[in-house]
Amino acid sequence: MTRAFKRWPALLVLTTLLAACGGAPASKPTTAPAATVPVATAAPAATAASAATVPAATAAITATAAITTTAAITATAAITTTATITATAAITATAATTDKAYVFGMVLVGPINDGGWNQAQYEGMKYVEARIPGSKFIYVDKVNPADRPNTKVEQAIDELITQGAAFVVTNSADFGDGTTIAAKANPKVFFIHASGDAVLSGKAPANVGNIMGRMEYGKMIAGCAAALQTATGKISYLGPLIDSETRRLVNAAFLGAKHCWTDVRGKPADQLSFKVTWIGFWSNIPGVTLDPTQVANDFINGGSDVIISGIDTTEAIVEASKATKAGKKIYAIPYDFKGACEQAADVCLGVPYFNWGPSYLKVISDAKSGTFTQSWNWIAPDWTNINNPDTSIVGFEKGAALSTENQAKLDEFIKKLADGSLNLYTGPLSYQDGKPFVAAGATADDKTVWYTAQLLKGVEGQSAP
Repeated sequence: MTRAFKRWPALLVLTTLLAACGGAPASKPTTAPAATVPVATAAPAATAASAATVPAATAAITATAAITTTAAITATAAITTTATITATAAITATAATTDKAYVFGMVLVGPINDGGWNQAQYEGMKYVEARIPGSKFIYVDKVNPADRPNTKVEQAIDELITQGAAFVVTNSADFGDGTTIAAKANPKVFFIHASGDAVLSGKAPANVGNIMGRMEYGKMIAGCAAALQTATGKISYLGPLIDSETRRLVNAAFLGAKHCWTDVRGKPADQLSFKVTWIGFWSNIPGVTLDPTQVANDFINGGSDVIISGIDTTEAIVEASKATKAGKKIYAIPYDFKGACEQAADVCLGVPYFNWGPSYLKVISDAKSGTFTQSWNWIAPDWTNINNPDTSIVGFEKGAALSTENQAKLDEFIKKLADGSLNLYTGPLSYQDGKPFVAAGATADDKTVWYTAQLLKGVEGQSAP
């Protein structure tokens, strides 16, 4: 999930103005880890953790190690990749190091306790720290125009390296250029740019790799759950900024909703409404983005009874809970973090979430042992158990508000995704302007899905910034 703001022109134009502003408050997280990095925890020896490793110039994307993926689940495609990167940086990291510790760090676009993307990333790195004896995790969070208007990602990376980091993960799409700059300046340090594609495009230095989970499946499951439970047939999507990643995630949710509305419930397609409103960033920046609280309430007042969140924070489930307590029955599907339903379990249909620990453990262990291999990894869930914390990068935690009957139907939907009997990227599928996304009888390959150019026909909302 790219945490990008470079593709959002309005935010960039206002970056200078933001230098005079304070940081934007995030919604209260589901849980709140300490703001400082604890002392490294000695733990069992690293296991053969999961991460799909697709070396440059391989014929197809495959998942390796403990992540079990089936051929039926890949978005179909042979993607040849090559790439390399180098680095530099500077700011204040949240932890000291010891002479013998293997130090690895992370630069995060938001706070580590946001109840979403950044908290999931942070907990993934703590998973690694607990499994590599003698290691220490350090980080710099809230690297964004609102919280740190004058800080470049390469500065944050440089501070981590100054404190001993031999491996650095950056977690926003907008961090791509800064990661490259830092990697080139520090060729002995290894980097993962999460959600990026510099390796795929052939622009990455040799010491940089990319990792992303195939969250499209999580969003398909979310869309299906929404369509199964809605009483009005009106589903709304609280979107962040607009780029290829966010478009493909909205489209995936729509495809899941459309299938379960028409094929599972037997409802007419024209009675399903699926609308997205983009706030302009991954979280609220007062005076710059749309207010996600107001957008969520606009959805509710417009007749939607399910809100699917695509942002990092928890406004969707918070407002659904408030509306439900006020007498309306509104459901929500939060995003990114496994524990997000805890914010308001009585309205939560479930949450598609990332589980970064196994994948990060694999690449960081490889780097520590001197066997790091550059690769672009777009990793499918472990379909034998998508909620296995040691093998699956993408999961879906069903919520208490999803009825028992609909949970069973959702399980059947997941089973069909897993065994390949259902491929929602099968044509004919058209973009909003009528141009073909997937031709009749064909299935989309990975590059077609990855570089999604528009929202699909049937989705109401803006396709371009």
